[in-house]
Amino acid sequence: MSIDNDVVRGGLHVSDELLGTILPIVVYWVYSGLYCLLGGMENYRLHTKKDEDEKNLVTKKEVVKGVLLQQVVQSVVATVLFAVTGNDGDSDGNQHGFLVLVRQLFVAMVILDTWQYFMHRYMHQNKFLYKHIHSQHHRLVVPYAFGALYNHPLEGLLLDTIGGALAFLFSGMSPRASIFFFSFATIKTVDDHCGLWLPGNLFHIVFKNNSAYHDIHHQLYGSKYNFSQPFFVTWDRILGTYMPYALVERPEGGYEARPDKDCKDD
Repeated sequence: MSIDNDVVRGGLHVSDELLGTILPIVVYWVYSGLYCLLGGMENYRLHTKKDEDEKNLVTKKEVVKGVLLQQVVQSVVATVLFAVTGNDGDSDGNQHGFLVLVRQLFVAMVILDTWQYFMHRYMHQNKFLYKHIHSQHHRLVVPYAFGALYNHPLEGLLLDTIGGALAFLFSGMSPRASIFFFSFATIKTVDDHCGLWLPGNLFHIVFKNNSAYHDIHHQLYGSKYNFSQPFFVTWDRILGTYMPYALVERPEGGYEARPDKDCKDD
């Protein structure tokens, strides 16, 4: 491996491939940990703490175990992927201009969104897959940050890990670029499940696909809508599965993502 693709840390050479494998996992727990510290902010919650404790069908200990299992599988696949694709020098992020990098990242976002939309939607439409696989994620009726990747292991492999691998391969990004892409995708996914609506949150400002949008999907009336994740809402809009909503303040404090009445009664 070329030393040009290594990051020097205290005299040690840390490869881009290793960082691309490990850093998104570190980012997941650090970023979700920050939200845990903010979890008591009742005035910004989309559900009350009581609802979180009573409506969810899985313990937080089980959630942590499930996420760690998915991250082990994710690490193994990433290691194999980097080993198989190798690095021929032309894929080094330093060889490309800024516009090429932006194009690669955008292509990766579109590929990941497309893969996850259709796989996610199919897991809802196929009763067997929903009952035995995808329903595990929906045990979190009230989502919270570190439960973002709580899935059945097979779903984690199909939706997240394989989807990420396809985004990496077809976008043509380098291992170094993948560090930023997968770390950003991880932060976005955690944010979408954080259960909070914080003023000034750039994800809420820039992306229509955000914590309130995804919260609709986690409710019973929204299970046939808002499949898009983690970046855009394009496929939901094109294919008629977009559920509009209004964010209203609850009298007791906090917010509620309230769906359009016509969609809710559908």
